Amino acid sequence: MQSALRIETKVLPGNKIEINLPSASVSDSVGQTVEVIVILPEQKLAPTGQSIVALIEEIHRQRPVGRSVEEINQDLYAERNAWGS
Repeated sequence: MQSALRIETKVLPGNKIEINLPSASVSDSVGQTVEVIVILPEQKLAPTGQSIVALIEEIHRQRPVGRSVEEINQDLYAERNAWGS
């Protein structure tokens, strides 16, 4: 049976963490490989004041328009050839 243990710790200088396991719960695990999952705190983004609608409109303005099917196919062909090399 797989077990899990949740421990919080602080990041030390040099971006290091130290984990001390309770001796009673994992005494038979010395020398065993364990998996450690680190969940970083969420980074809060500062609001830019730009609405999603304005952002989509900006993306559409920057997008090339009026390309023919042949031009699109040439671009796709060139991209595929770039992957092969």
